[in-house]
Amino acid sequence: MRVVFAGTPEFALPALVAVHAQHSVVGVLTQPDRPKGRGRPLAASPVKVAALAQRLPLAQPETLNSAVARAALEAWAPEVLVVVAYGLILPKPVLTLPRYGCVNIHASLLPRWRGAAPIQRAILAGDTETGVSIMQMETGLDTGPVLLERRTALSREHTAGRLHDELAHLGAAALLEALAGLARGTLRPTPQPAQGATYAAKVDKAEGLIDFGREALGIERQVRAFNPWPVAETRLDGEPLRVLAAHALDTDLRPSAANAPSSIDKSQDPGSIVAVTADSIVVQCGQGQLALTQLQRAGRRPVSARDFSHSAHLAGRRFG
Repeated sequence: MRVVFAGTPEFALPALVAVHAQHSVVGVLTQPDRPKGRGRPLAASPVKVAALAQRLPLAQPETLNSAVARAALEAWAPEVLVVVAYGLILPKPVLTLPRYGCVNIHASLLPRWRGAAPIQRAILAGDTETGVSIMQMETGLDTGPVLLERRTALSREHTAGRLHDELAHLGAAALLEALAGLARGTLRPTPQPAQGATYAAKVDKAEGLIDFGREALGIERQVRAFNPWPVAETRLDGEPLRVLAAHALDTDLRPSAANAPSSIDKSQDPGSIVAVTADSIVVQCGQGQLALTQLQRAGRRPVSARDFSHSAHLAGRRFG
């Protein structure tokens, strides 16, 4: 099958590799180079880097709303346009161009978590199951009919980074199934149900700030959902401190000679450090307690809670 691939970030790479191995990728669309890092030099997207490495035809239009911008795509004459986290809105002339339409990998079980951040929103909501949907695109935001879906468990061990990688590979395998079914004529799109639709808004960096007045389990989800970006953050006597790993305790701890210095804050106020164990710093929350296990000071490398507690005087101090 003649395929044009449209994608930009790392999430799209497993799908590009899979499609290139089994189909004829006649062109690749990706977003223009963007400023990145210190000094803000222009940087190529991961998909561009991969496409150039494979010597695939490449185009980087700012938009697809004009005939000039669509010239390369039309010249490639694809039978199907595969879209994976491309980042540009596809106008109707693009949606109707390929024989088999435009096929998208979406990192949720539609109609739940339509939108930009389905991975983070699923973790924040405490979902116990997620997956990928292979969808035929239409003008609405992630509203198109679903060709197939693949499910996977979402556990309390999942960070957004780990789930991202798992769903990227799950989506690549599902995409190949969908393309084979389309070519054989055995796959029929199923309209999304009207009920159960939720919207996964783009993550804002400010969402990473921890409020220890909340429930411990909710903060645990926040830490997992925002690892690796924007990373949950708190303050320790005004100093910013990133929290990369933490888990809610099933049973609250109480300060004792065995797990806390005698001068440590024994109050139940949110943010109070109630214990320092062999592998964690236990913090009182509005409901329950949170064990911090990996932290990072500004400009420093991440360290275990054990190492952090050895390098910082915690007696009488609070987070937040």
